[in-house]
Amino acid sequence: MNAPLPEHIRRALETVTLDDKYSLDHGRAFMSGVQALVKLPMLQRQRDAAAGKNTAGFISGYRGSPLGGYDQALWKASPYLKQQNIVFQPGVNEELAATALWGTQQMGFAPQGSNRFDGVFGIWYGKGPGVDRCSDVFKHANMAGTTPWGGVIAVAGDDHISKSSTAAHQSDHIFKACGFPVFFPATVQEILDLGLHAFALSRYAGVWSGMKTIQEIVESSATAMIDPERVQIHLPTDFHMPEGGLHIRWPDHALDQEARLMHYKWYAALAYIRANRLNYNAVETRADKFGLMASGKAWNDLRQALLDLGLDDATCRQLGIRLHKVGVVWPLEAQLTREFATGLSEILVVEEKRQVIEYQVKEELYNWRADVRPNVLGK
Repeated sequence: MNAPLPEHIRRALETVTLDDKYSLDHGRAFMSGVQALVKLPMLQRQRDAAAGKNTAGFISGYRGSPLGGYDQALWKASPYLKQQNIVFQPGVNEELAATALWGTQQMGFAPQGSNRFDGVFGIWYGKGPGVDRCSDVFKHANMAGTTPWGGVIAVAGDDHISKSSTAAHQSDHIFKACGFPVFFPATVQEILDLGLHAFALSRYAGVWSGMKTIQEIVESSATAMIDPERVQIHLPTDFHMPEGGLHIRWPDHALDQEARLMHYKWYAALAYIRANRLNYNAVETRADKFGLMASGKAWNDLRQALLDLGLDDATCRQLGIRLHKVGVVWPLEAQLTREFATGLSEILVVEEKRQVIEYQVKEELYNWRADVRPNVLGK
């Protein structure tokens, strides 16, 4: 027999529905990681409306685990998406879907006053092999750029252990090769929070944002806080925009696009990561000597391993253990990394599959004096 619930809890539960994750503008709702990816564009549309902009959203891609149920979740939520001017059109294949997303960023080419919206933001989705297939489209679209009220997130569903794939996949390196900053959320809540940052970075720096998801995160469920204004966006004050800005334009020569990407866009992205401290010290003291850094699922595994060893936050501080959480695994922001490394004797980088963070940390610390440079361990 269940114990009776307190009156205030009973009344609150009377109003709870399975559609809360989509219908609520503010509050808490239970949702999966896939459903958070459905809610994300709704939150972005609400943020834009609050800023006085009439935007729309476009979602396209090709299903595949762990994003195999994303299209079904989008179809089920179609009434809520329609209310926010968000269109879902699954792709015939991954490349055509990515090309359609590229097209959403070309609104500025239309005659003045002919557009219905101030901008169209987009989400591409696909399994790891789909990311491999799309590298040509990704590179062209990324060099071309985004619009000030558009922006695109490419969401990759990675299968690290080849559970339902013919080969294990790690999309970080393909995203990096295409020039996408790579976000790696560790929780359902972070899919929403980092997702909003990914849109904002895409708009600011004129690049596509990559988001890496894996089964343990995107197929998990949790109670998440829903609030369009939960994430506070800080635009950098220490980055000087080049003449003409960083957004898409026409005509635009391929070599000009390449130079703009490598000389300005990546540095604008780094400035955004720095301004919003998307990588940060979760546990620290001035006397720390040993540092641990991780991202995404590896961060969750790291924290659980420490707890299993009896090392909670207070104990880590007593023992001089500093913990650094990485929200954007590439490009790794230098200033935040130096802040983490300063004073440490040794750093252990915890990450699955091929090294992404470890090599960047070593490169950043390479020219430090030997007496202050920490040893870096990883794979």
